[in-house]
Amino acid sequence: KEPLFFGAELSIQRYDKFRYEKIFNMFKQHISYFWRPEEVNLSKDRADFNSLTDHERFIFTKNLGYQILLDSVQGRAPSLAFLPICSLPELETWIQTWTFSETIHSRSYTHIIRNVYSDPSRVFDEMLDIQEIADCAADISKYYDNLIAFNSVMRYNYDHKKALWLCLNAVNALEGVRFYVSFACSWAFAEVKKMEGNAKIIKLIARDENVHLASTQQLLKILPKEDPDFARIQEETRDECISMFHRVVEQEKSWAHYLFQNGSMIGLNEELLCNYVDHIAAKRMGAIGLNGKPGANPLPW
Repeated sequence: KEPLFFGAELSIQRYDKFRYEKIFNMFKQHISYFWRPEEVNLSKDRADFNSLTDHERFIFTKNLGYQILLDSVQGRAPSLAFLPICSLPELETWIQTWTFSETIHSRSYTHIIRNVYSDPSRVFDEMLDIQEIADCAADISKYYDNLIAFNSVMRYNYDHKKALWLCLNAVNALEGVRFYVSFACSWAFAEVKKMEGNAKIIKLIARDENVHLASTQQLLKILPKEDPDFARIQEETRDECISMFHRVVEQEKSWAHYLFQNGSMIGLNEELLCNYVDHIAAKRMGAIGLNGKPGANPLPW
């Protein structure tokens, strides 16, 4: 009988009855997807990497750095930010599963880097020196930090709810838009039969991210129906949430510009990638009622 968040303290973990069985079903779906990066053979990728041009190696390597940053945040933040205010066992179980899966993604990137670099430390050490990555990190973290600050005093007031709402929107944009420039690049290599082991791992990660995205979409749909405060907050913050998505799109386009500063790759260039970001962002915005109207997908593969 409790709400998703801000209800009574969690008690018995019981799974015979649910307020929101859809959330528990996402947990079951995700568990059925369990995988490990070591299961994917990357031996051909090592030879492929050596045959890439310098600017293709640049695109491949920098994208891994970007993905590592995103999943470093997501491998910690859902549990830190959402668990302390969660009040349903099915949601508690989902948040823990979500966080765990992100750590698998982070390990996957290290697995890929070790395969193609004799000294992977170089990739990690220079990551936060890239301004586009640092800007992205700051923009993601501020919404989590704000919610965690409210959680530390457990006010459970209107402003606390607003912090949760904005954080969920930011995470929705992260899971649904921020990964897709780097994903598209990984799959573009596979389209020309290169770095196919990496593309297979990214496909497994993308499958997980789609479940994470669905969970944030569900939460954003349920909360306004469950609590009139959230219905009011949804309307109050609509313009701010639209601006948030637009900012994500601009950052992703800046990342595409950074990646292709030395040249394009077969089947993909900066313009195509920017059009793809517009398409995917409009699709995600439409799914949560922010008036997104996606056009044709410029990268149907």
